[in-house]
Order: sequence, then C-alpha cells, then structure tokens
Amino acid sequence: MSGKPVDYLVSRFPITSETFIVRELDALARTAEYEVGLRSLFPSPDPPVHEITRPWVARLIRPNALAGLRGLWWALTTQPLTTLSVLRTVTLGYAASPSLLVRALATVPLAASHARDLSAAGGSRHIHAHFATYPALAAWICSRLADVTYSVTVHAHDLYVDQSMLATKMDGARFIVAISEYNRNLLSRFTKTPTKVIHCGIDTKAYSFRPRRIPAGGPIRALCVASLQEYKGHDVLLRALALGGPGVDRIELDLIGGGPLAGQLAQRARELGLHQRITFLGGQPETAVKQALDQTDLFVLPSIVAADGQMEGLPVALVEALATGVPTVSTRLSGIPELVIPHRTGLLATPSDAEDLRDTLEALIASGPALDDFTHAGRDLVEREFDIDTTTKALKEMFDSV
Repeated sequence: MSGKPVDYLVSRFPITSETFIVRELDALARTAEYEVGLRSLFPSPDPPVHEITRPWVARLIRPNALAGLRGLWWALTTQPLTTLSVLRTVTLGYAASPSLLVRALATVPLAASHARDLSAAGGSRHIHAHFATYPALAAWICSRLADVTYSVTVHAHDLYVDQSMLATKMDGARFIVAISEYNRNLLSRFTKTPTKVIHCGIDTKAYSFRPRRIPAGGPIRALCVASLQEYKGHDVLLRALALGGPGVDRIELDLIGGGPLAGQLAQRARELGLHQRITFLGGQPETAVKQALDQTDLFVLPSIVAADGQMEGLPVALVEALATGVPTVSTRLSGIPELVIPHRTGLLATPSDAEDLRDTLEALIASGPALDDFTHAGRDLVEREFDIDTTTKALKEMFDSV
C-alpha cells in the first residue's frame, strides 16, 4: 500500500438507496493502494439489502452514546479550549434551525469519539466524508481535535437544503468532490477549496447493454427506480399517466423503492384509476433492479424540487438505465441534463408539470428509430464518464495529493 489510509465517514450505513458509496469503497479497496476504513455517526434504519454492503457492515466503526460521552470527555480534558470553540461554532452555525442544531450537537460527541481513535493513530489517516451535512461536520471536528486531514463529496440535499456552516466545513477540507458541474458551480459561491467533478460510478461491465425500441402495439413496460419521497416526483408521474394519450395509456409501470410516501402514493394511484397498471415493488437488491432494467421498455424519473427545497443531485438510477440501453425520460433539474442530454441520450420534461411530462413520454414513445441513437449515445457517455474504474482513478489522484 502506497497511499495514506483513508476512512470514509457517513451519517448512516447501510442505506439502501446509497449504493454509490459502497461501490466507491469497494473500487478503492480493490486498487490495493489504500487501507480503507468506514465510519458512521447514527444507526441506520435499513437492513443490509444489497449483498455488497455486508462485508462493510462487519468493518463499520460507529460509536454508541457511551462512546460518544467518553469521546467528549477526552476532548474536554485534553483540548478544552478547542472543544469549547467547536461547541460555540456549531451552536452559532446551526442556531437558525433548532431541529438541525439538536442533531449537530449530537454529532459533536460522536465525532469526538472518532477523533479519539484517530488521535491514537497519530493523525496518520485521512477522512473522506460523503455529504456536506453531519458527516462533513464530524470530519471538520476530527480535524480540529485529532489534527487529521479531510475531504468531502457533496451530493444534493447537503447543498440545496441545509447550508448550515457550509463555508466553514468546505474551507477546512483539502479538496471537495462534486458529482456534477451544476454542484461545482454552486459550491464556488461558498468556498475556494479545490473542487473536482467526479461522478458516482458504476461497473459498466456488470450492466448488459441491449438497445430497446418501444413496442408498436400492446403494453409498454415502464420502470421508475427511486425512493418514495416527494422530490422524486412520483405524484407528478401518476398525474401524467392519468391525463392519458395514445402512448401513455399503454404504460404499465413498475415502481422500485421504499419510503415515507408509499401508502399515500398507492392511495393516489387508486384515486386516479391507475392501480391496475402500477406495481409497487418496494426496495429491491441490485440483482432485482438489474433484472427489471433488462425487462423494461422505458425508464422514467420525474424529479422535482420538493417543498423543503430538496432535489436530485445526479441520480445513479439514470446512469444504470442508460448503461443498459433503456430509453429514458427525466426532468430539467440540477445535474440531470449533464447525463440525460435532450435529444441525444434521452428526453427531459419540465419539473412538476404533469402535462409536459405526459407530452414528453408521448414523444419518446413515438421516437421510433431515433431511440437507437439515444441508447448508443447514452451507453457511450456512461462508459466514458461514469465507469467505476474511471471515477476511482480520478478519486485516487485526489487522495494521492493529500
């Protein structure tokens, strides 16, 4: 091993919808150039659905409440002024939102526990936080208490919704990874820390490419893979299907993903008379998602901006759809147009506009031979910019610079 040991730091692990993190961990560990560890802050609500997560669950370091108290006591007794400064900065930085402040203050002792471990290692490890919220906060605290370096990958809600202490957390990082050009441009308003665009990668060799055509008659199998949350736009999709049309009336939709809106969306489907055309499959392992992609005719992800400001970064589900050759529809939002390029790799609708989404689905269904160009261009783009070997090489170069 030639590189500095790297510990990934996340809020919770495993999270079913965050396969991109464990793929990155696996790919980095496979290079055999780094000792890679994994740390988290809070208990995960999800069981290890994906087989790839199980070895990492066994290696996960997550301090419990008692370890957190011990860490805070260690910090107060060994570095009282620094610890009090951290507590003051966090309190002021999150004061505008009491609910966020409570969670941020809960992060402090857990981060102190990690810092205690890292200090015992002589500050020889580098921390890489995924998400600029509590993981980046914990990494910043570790840098203050254990004199370790850290970096951050910024995704979506951590940039669009919660910007508490964002400049402070980003300014302390050695480098920042943005998953899209959209995010890099937005981050430039907050920090001058070097920021590189590195997409969330997939193993393109594991996704069999089969260009699809929409059937000329009969049912059209459509697929949406997304957690059942407001910003994924499922309600807009249901309303688009209910508007009807020669193409959308043929759609039979599979929804893969679990989440808080499951019951509400099922009721909505019944109200719109769509319940016989929609199947709620819940959260599924990667093997089932790949099988569904192989069997579908069309992929749709109708992402929107939620009422709280939450929206997509650059959904990995779209990367997987293009990799397999599925004609794809999404929306003009954040980094999505960098992947689903209108009339080149797919079609885009206006977010939250059910009528425009219906019209866009109709246009894709009627595209005929043009879909061949879409699917091949989509696969080429994924192989060029989203392959896990390419993204890992770029990430390794950033770690080598530390």
